[in-house]
Amino acid sequence: MKVPSPGESISEVELIEWLVSNGDYVEKDQSIAEVDSDKATLELPAEESGVINILVDEGEIINVGQVVCTIDTSVKKKEKKNVSISVKNNDNRIEDEKVTKLENEKKKNLTPLANSIANVENVSISVNDEKKIKKQDIIDNLSSMFQSGDRGFESKKLSSLRKKISSRLVKVKNETAMLTTFNEVDMSSIITLRSKYKEDFKEKFEVSLGFMSFFAIAVTKAANEFPHVNSLIDGDKIISYKYVDLGIAVSAPKGLMVPVLRNAEKMTFSQIELNIKRLAIKSRDNKLSIEEMQGGTFTITNGGVFGSMLSTPIINPPQSAILGMHNIVERPVVVDGEITIRPIMYVALSYDHRIIDGKESVGFLYNIKESLENPVEKLLNNNEKNLFS
Repeated sequence: MKVPSPGESISEVELIEWLVSNGDYVEKDQSIAEVDSDKATLELPAEESGVINILVDEGEIINVGQVVCTIDTSVKKKEKKNVSISVKNNDNRIEDEKVTKLENEKKKNLTPLANSIANVENVSISVNDEKKIKKQDIIDNLSSMFQSGDRGFESKKLSSLRKKISSRLVKVKNETAMLTTFNEVDMSSIITLRSKYKEDFKEKFEVSLGFMSFFAIAVTKAANEFPHVNSLIDGDKIISYKYVDLGIAVSAPKGLMVPVLRNAEKMTFSQIELNIKRLAIKSRDNKLSIEEMQGGTFTITNGGVFGSMLSTPIINPPQSAILGMHNIVERPVVVDGEITIRPIMYVALSYDHRIIDGKESVGFLYNIKESLENPVEKLLNNNEKNLFS
């Protein structure tokens, strides 16, 4: 069985882990190994059913097209026999008995305070008849117990994916002039809309109406007015896109994945929610293809699902900016000269200052704030029913 090509311009991969053992019987299309390229971690499915003979060790760098295992298709799967085991009860029971009281003769050798501390801290006393045990003796004993406690640690090798993430993050820091600007969004209007239409939306489209679709559409509209935010540097040129391929950062078992919504500017609320759900499931199951994670022009990340109040997200190269969402918290704000409580989300825009000026970054984020605080006017063309288009 050969390693298939995971994508264009990729000539080698690392075999991260065998999901089966040498000599196991595998079924056709069963995932048998994980390989890691520069772009993603992928699973290799068995091409046939049979007994596997592994030829490559975990951690090896292998070429695309290299044989990593053979499958003996002549061997048939053995039927498992059901075995019933009857266990007789044994009336002989062993009970552990714990002695909790200090012997009377030992108590005589402790001062009352020392005896009280020893009982509270469950200290075992070895009595020397020639010496009265005092409070400080007990405290010294406890101190030595804490000092000699378990101070072990665990050493674990960095995964190939974690190494690549680390390398990319350092590269961004070293090769971009990254800054972050912040604002706050009153989420009252969006929460009201979701509460009003969430059941009808789910009934019609079989997916929940989340916050991400509002943010996604707000980003695509703002990118149209501030094109440098949806751009990249190519040598001595700035390439600004007329479309928005929107990366949505999602948490997966192996780390952060950023699948891409193609032409998000053309999507409706339901299309965005359905595609996010589809990509999130594939991320969770490690089924994302390289094509589904390539070519994003802008990224949204939501640390709020983990309780983050505020952050400075790092740009996903070669993109020029990334929007960070955070948790929604009821906070006191001033509205029309009076203090009131509103559900507030802090938002952050990290951007490459080589491409984007401060005025553009602040204007872009403020544009998003305005759209989210006035969703019917800015995102739905003054018609709430456009949620269902």
